[in-house]
Amino acid sequence: MVIAEVPKLASAAEYFFRLGVEGKRFRPTVLLLMATALNVHIPEPVGGGVGDTVATELRTRQQSIAEITEMIHVASLLHDDVLDDADTRRGIGSLNAVMGNKLAVLAGDFLLSRACVALAALKNTEVVSLVATVVENLVMGETMQMTTSSEQRCSMDYYIQKTYYKTASLISNSCKAIALLAGRTAEVAMLAFEYGKNLGLAFQLIDDVLDFTGTSASLGKGSLSDIQQGIVTAPILFAMEEFPQLHAIVYQGFDNPENIEIALEYLGKSHGIQRTRELAMKHANLAAAAIDSLPESNDENVIRSRRALVDLTQRVITRNK
Repeated sequence: MVIAEVPKLASAAEYFFRLGVEGKRFRPTVLLLMATALNVHIPEPVGGGVGDTVATELRTRQQSIAEITEMIHVASLLHDDVLDDADTRRGIGSLNAVMGNKLAVLAGDFLLSRACVALAALKNTEVVSLVATVVENLVMGETMQMTTSSEQRCSMDYYIQKTYYKTASLISNSCKAIALLAGRTAEVAMLAFEYGKNLGLAFQLIDDVLDFTGTSASLGKGSLSDIQQGIVTAPILFAMEEFPQLHAIVYQGFDNPENIEIALEYLGKSHGIQRTRELAMKHANLAAAAIDSLPESNDENVIRSRRALVDLTQRVITRNK
């Protein structure tokens, strides 16, 4: 799907899909598990394989959602790296560092357009609308991050809203799309959405913890990258609740390295890291509860996939990279 006729564009578009740098493919994994977790076995009429054909066709359409999601995700990474002037991504040189900003932006645009073509081929207006909302949310989240007032930078509600737009909207709406393609009820589609939303929030909260506690080798990016860019995340927001004097530092910004040192000192004295982990755990538990609320099934594959989705909620909060 990412092959282009123009060689330079092709190599740029394929950059993060190559073996070894393709990332964890976390989102497609979640979506394909969700597909199995929601697909009811279609009984085969005697003497015909219609059930099999329908199931295979549905699976292909749901796999298409997983592919579209990964392309949108990678496109957003390419654009983010240009905006952030990043040098590395996933442990290798970022595309903008290797091929320049212009090609990185165009490669991101190309992936988005390929995702749109694949989306249109599904011929489901509700699913198209969901995924279009995701792209809009990604832009809104990035803009919120770039244009914060001092009050907004200190607001946990603003931070969670921005995090939903930037990280959780993609996985939550894609999970819902998987449910809609399977012809599930609005209630089941909502449970799929809630799973994705809470998993996405938990994922980002742990990312924010790892930005302070992880090593750049395991993260594939320099530790403290958020605060060095002036981005205030949950650990600092929680620390500010315990130490109101931190407000003044955050208002001044982090252009001055001394302010980063002071903020880290307060963070170390506070329960900021612990409280962020606890909030991540809360969202992970809400995600697991959404799966447990799905209509019962005695199909072995459905049960196994649901168990894996619940297991993922714990993996997200216990990971160290």
